[in-house]
Amino acid sequence: MKKFDVLIIGSGMGGLVCANILSREGYRVCMVERNKQLGGCLQIFVRDKVIFDSGVHYLGGLDQGQNLYQIFKWLGLMDQLQLERMDEAFDHIVLEGDDKIYEIAQGYDAFIQRLTRDFPEEGNAILKYCNTIREICDYFPMYRLQTEAGGKEKLEVMGISARIFIDQLTQNKKLRAVLAGNNMLYAGAGEQTPLYVHALILNSYMESAWRCVNGGSMITRVLAANIRANGSVILRKREVSQLIVEDGSVSHALLKDGTRIAANYFVSNTNPVNTFRMTETPLIRPVTRKRLENMKNTISSFIINIVFKPGCFPYVKHNYYYVRAGSEWNMEAYDEKEWPLGYALYMAPSKRTSEFADGMTIFAYMRYEEVLPWASSFNTVTSKQDRGLAYEKFKRRKAEKLLGKVEEKFPGIRNCIKTYYTSTPLSYRDYIGNDDGNLYGTVKDYRGPLAALVAPKTKVPNLFLTGQSLNLHGILGTAISGLITAAALMGKDDFIEKIRNA
Repeated sequence: MKKFDVLIIGSGMGGLVCANILSREGYRVCMVERNKQLGGCLQIFVRDKVIFDSGVHYLGGLDQGQNLYQIFKWLGLMDQLQLERMDEAFDHIVLEGDDKIYEIAQGYDAFIQRLTRDFPEEGNAILKYCNTIREICDYFPMYRLQTEAGGKEKLEVMGISARIFIDQLTQNKKLRAVLAGNNMLYAGAGEQTPLYVHALILNSYMESAWRCVNGGSMITRVLAANIRANGSVILRKREVSQLIVEDGSVSHALLKDGTRIAANYFVSNTNPVNTFRMTETPLIRPVTRKRLENMKNTISSFIINIVFKPGCFPYVKHNYYYVRAGSEWNMEAYDEKEWPLGYALYMAPSKRTSEFADGMTIFAYMRYEEVLPWASSFNTVTSKQDRGLAYEKFKRRKAEKLLGKVEEKFPGIRNCIKTYYTSTPLSYRDYIGNDDGNLYGTVKDYRGPLAALVAPKTKVPNLFLTGQSLNLHGILGTAISGLITAAALMGKDDFIEKIRNA
């Protein structure tokens, strides 16, 4: 039985960052990934020679000195990535019944200037909004690449509702809708979404917004190459089925093919619920298991990936978010007749052309319950299974309805489509490994801000967790989770200063 210092389950961003840190610090790491492709939400796929990102359509905080830039710089990524800076107005908000397009700009001065131009009577509210967003970010030390603890004040900040804050900020319903207009980035819903989630996500893009040319998988390639160069091992198309606990700690992992791999430490980058399901031990109390099992997950998605006819649809360096009137905080509460209540459009960047788009991703919410008739099926590149004609008809019907809604605001888009491909919550479930294809892990609720947070340490002394369930989702959030987990495992965080000064 082979033995390593650390075994990491799953190759999402949290696991990749954690493995990079540990292998640089002299730990011999073995990373096990069940899919053919590494990277979790960084996975890409190609259709008709067009590259599509599965989850990472744009990145924030990559200007020199900003938080993700410093992390990427220290990891050796910045010189390897081909990045495209998005337009100053990187997100365009489209409201039902309003021909005007509202612009969310990168750079706080530009953000204030553009919104004040559209809402001249709301200058004070817009300024207060920006000041509050930046102030809240300061309460989260690791977000600022600092190591000091936040204490009681941080908890108080976590107990503020994003919707209530915005509603109290202004009586202008359109401005409210615009400030919440791109909340599909964090599955904002009802009053429950905490303001700190809104702030940490939006601040990153408002500082700077970027696209990865030819897909975000280069991030995975560089990080994987670093791990191997540091003398560690990555196993693809291998799945951990059980963590064996002996004498009060995990002794080894049992893979589905019967292989056993021992290690001194184990880090799971999969959903904590699934991690605990594969770990039979009284050290993880039934009340803890029940709490995790009962956590509500964020909604999933239906996606159309379009391949355009050459030279037909203009390429733009910004995204579009459409919101049905009055639905900005309840887009997941749709019914069959009124679906979708909102959608997002993301261009697929390419080195080949800058005038016309090669492809586009259309993203709308979809609840897992809609695909329950096919939930027993499993379909990936390495484990193909036809879900059947009824499933294909379901996807086609949904795609045509969504395209019809998009056509209302973007006339002629159908005429530019060469072909399109669709995915549902089942696609996300099968490739990412959660139960219901949820987008961003568990739901965060301002009324109980600590309930949805999961610590990197578990009650099994050598078992640790990382990934989006720890604190925050997205590339930045999961990268920070990798930092947190590495620090917890090593018992030191001196590398944080190295990252900050990279």
